[in-house]
Amino acid sequence: MVSQVSLAAQSVPNEVQLPGTQPQEIADLESPEICTQCHGGYDADVEPVHNWRGSMMSHAGRDPIFWATMAIAEQDFDGAGDLCIRCHSTAGWLAGRSTPTDGSGLIKGDSDGVECSYCHKLTNTDDSEHLGVMNVPFLANETSATGETEGYYGSGMASLYAGTGVSPMWGGWGMGSMGGGMGSMWVGTTMLGPYDDARARHKFLQSDFHRDRNFCGTCHDVSNPVTGDLAHNFGALFNKDEIVASGVPGEPVDQKAAFNNPPYRYGIVERTFSEYQSGLVSKTLVDDYLDLPPDLQGGVLEAVYNATYNESTGTANYQNPPADRYFSCQTCHMRPVTGKGARMHDVPVRTDLPLHDLTGGNYWMASAIEYLNDKGKLRLGGDMTARQIQAMKDGALRAEDQLRLAASLAVDGNMVKIVNHTGHKLISGYPEGRRMWLHIEWFDEQGQSIREDGAYGEINVSMDDNPLTVRSIVDLSAANTRVYEAHMGMTQEWASQLVALNVSPELPLKYDRLDGSVKYTLGDLAAMPTGTSLPTFHFVLNNTVISDNRIPPYGMNAEEARRRNAAPVSEDTNEVYIVDDNGNYPYYDLVDLNPPVGAVSADIELLYQPTSWEYIQFLNLANDGSSEFLGSEGDNMLEAWLSTGMAEPFVMTSAKWNVTEQDCTAAIGSPEGNDDCQSPIEAGVSGLETGQLVRGRPGKKARSAFRKTTDFSVGDTVVIRLQVLDSDGE
Repeated sequence: MVSQVSLAAQSVPNEVQLPGTQPQEIADLESPEICTQCHGGYDADVEPVHNWRGSMMSHAGRDPIFWATMAIAEQDFDGAGDLCIRCHSTAGWLAGRSTPTDGSGLIKGDSDGVECSYCHKLTNTDDSEHLGVMNVPFLANETSATGETEGYYGSGMASLYAGTGVSPMWGGWGMGSMGGGMGSMWVGTTMLGPYDDARARHKFLQSDFHRDRNFCGTCHDVSNPVTGDLAHNFGALFNKDEIVASGVPGEPVDQKAAFNNPPYRYGIVERTFSEYQSGLVSKTLVDDYLDLPPDLQGGVLEAVYNATYNESTGTANYQNPPADRYFSCQTCHMRPVTGKGARMHDVPVRTDLPLHDLTGGNYWMASAIEYLNDKGKLRLGGDMTARQIQAMKDGALRAEDQLRLAASLAVDGNMVKIVNHTGHKLISGYPEGRRMWLHIEWFDEQGQSIREDGAYGEINVSMDDNPLTVRSIVDLSAANTRVYEAHMGMTQEWASQLVALNVSPELPLKYDRLDGSVKYTLGDLAAMPTGTSLPTFHFVLNNTVISDNRIPPYGMNAEEARRRNAAPVSEDTNEVYIVDDNGNYPYYDLVDLNPPVGAVSADIELLYQPTSWEYIQFLNLANDGSSEFLGSEGDNMLEAWLSTGMAEPFVMTSAKWNVTEQDCTAAIGSPEGNDDCQSPIEAGVSGLETGQLVRGRPGKKARSAFRKTTDFSVGDTVVIRLQVLDSDGE
């Protein structure tokens, strides 16, 4: 089942396959260069092409983290690369170039990641509007007992429109039939989009789905079909809901978990869409922004409201065609601007043009891609043009803006409140190597630093027996260091299954971050007691969440988050996350600052890092070099990381703490007073007594009473009573 050397599969294993439109079922996607002729090169501030080129969606096929991670996935499970290529090179995957599954079949034009024509040919997998191409058994939906169709949103399970239909203004359209009785296609290259009055030179159809809150869920819930079908727990978090799966390697796809369950039910990798769906942000109209809790107002939610509210109409709703506007993925990551969507003279200027920003928080990857491009070491998509590089740099700046809008800090006494202003967890996306933390530096009256919490700086490590200085969080386990991240991992039961399936028990699962030595192997985990789980970065083999303390979004319902495998997870099994009366998690975290003695001020920063040293080290050490095509990707990733600032953390927001002056002269409880220091008295102990407890009348209602005495015999139980007074006399 799982190879011990990286031999790229020539066909995709059944365990890796997913429903939706399959390779070579539609014509090849059009190159973005064709779209550039009309939609680019005229106004970089608003045009679709320049802004899309600045996003990581445009560079998903170039992304060196993608290639370095896929190299390990291919070693771990021969054929797993198809799962990665499906989203990172949409054109290549749909054209059938995902085999061999190490990506060696991709061509230069496949480097543009998630392309224009991919998004503008997507249809809703629930078959509610335009019917995409889905043939049995690759149907990305299921019919409920009430006869309703639920689409599968996630893991790139796309139903793609394959038509040439045109809007009535272009003279009608034709229809052809598709096999399987599910999909239907238009013969040609029709593009889908939100407007009903587009003056396009190509054929188009208006699509409600492109403004739908489910649209981005097509890719942004990532589930692992391998663990979903084969692991003892199906890769689920709590395993309370029935999961239909074969559990046997090589059985037909229609028996696999991915073909019988919604993606959120199995194989946790990413749950950005489920985090959003589990919260109230997804159910809130932009018009209702001012009804949100006061501390939630601000950040990206305020930016959306300001960008969409139209004073002349008195609403933030869509006008063409009229529709409610919710706080959706599109409203935050494609906030509207005023401008033209194409260069032609007769194209209308719209006040509600979605900016194809599409950035998240990865401000650093642009530098890594540019570095590897200059060195000729990009695995795919090298020889980038100056236009592409400039767009990428502009996108990095927009990513920083997104991070500034994601959170706020508020200091109250010795507590700091971190508020999540996004619609998903803070932080979200692919969890490996991503982290957010509080960096706090404390100062005394002379302005001297007396303590630093969450310190980030140089640490001395060893790579290939050579000394190296890198930058990371200095002490990950310090008592006052607060890091927000998700740790994925493997269970002992799954490790035992893998060993029984001939996976090498010597497979390293974790490395020491300083000397690179192997901390434990697959065999070590398999030999541990049942119920044991350990963290690893082997994403294609991980089947559980060790911990996830990222801050939930507003109104995240505990039961819905559990159902979608998106709930917080405490590393301490005895800790229970607090929910309110409605069963929702808080959208903030309250942190006790614990000021050191002598501190009079502190600088507080909320830092974000997209790729940590610990993950870079893993990608380098875990790559065994057995793949001729991918064997150098760990080295290339390490070189790029070291040469471009080591993904230096970004300050999302900051605040200051100052010691509160105590007024010990005012009356206790008065507004200007302070109960903690008013009328101090000497603390001490008084009323020391010794005695014994004497039981009263027999029976169930018997009581014991204290009898004072100093007369004891050997073996007697002695009770000591005393009165302790604090400085308040209490």
